[in-house]
Amino acid sequence: MQPVLDPNPQNGQKKMLLVFGSFFAIFAVIAVIAIIASP
Repeated sequence: MQPVLDPNPQNGQKKMLLVFGSFFAIFAVIAVIAIIASP
């Protein structure tokens, strides 16, 4: 049986980190806009 997760991924981890980073950045921007927009 082969492991599903690669023990030493070359590109997968970097891409996943990029996706999570961009998602967190968008979330942070929305939060800042919400804080500024709220009275």
